[in-house]
Amino acid sequence: MRSSVTDSKLVDVALAGLHEITPSTTVGALISEQTDDAGVSTVLFASAMPGYPDWRWTVSLATLPDEEPTVLEAELLPGDGAVLAPDWVPWADRLEDYKAAQAAIAAGELAAGDAADDESDDDDSGDDVADDDSDDADEDSDESDDDGFDDALDDDDDDDDDDDDDDDIDDHGDDPDDGIDFESDEEPFER
Repeated sequence: MRSSVTDSKLVDVALAGLHEITPSTTVGALISEQTDDAGVSTVLFASAMPGYPDWRWTVSLATLPDEEPTVLEAELLPGDGAVLAPDWVPWADRLEDYKAAQAAIAAGELAAGDAADDESDDDDSGDDVADDDSDDADEDSDESDDDGFDDALDDDDDDDDDDDDDDDIDDHGDDPDDGIDFESDEEPFER
């Protein structure tokens, strides 16, 4: 049972259905179109999406007599060569390649490590002077408050005001009822 719909009309309807779910740039050329005896037409397009070689956009259409074609479903399906695993490599060969790669990395690190050690030897002489200066600054700050009281007991600081700000923080954590007042008589939405 063949409907009076032309093949170009089926392709146009299939493309319109695909463009509703994917950008036109992801749809490639028409691959095939076939209609079975039950009035279902299947139109295949190549995928133009990067990373999806050999995949096909498949659109199934209902083609009933004296009716316009209707899209039943549209999907991206793998083609014959799309989901093939790479050739198997025996463990002994993979282990040999791994050991060779590790040796190359180690040789590169040793060569780079020797050059880095030479540079770090030159920098060590000035580091001691800088460290001594920062220690002196720490000692000066400890001696600057000679009022005879321990700084931890000094009430002049406003450090204890941090606790008062905790009431203003909204907790958006694990509480599923945050922001919802179930006890209120107000309507949650304006109608």
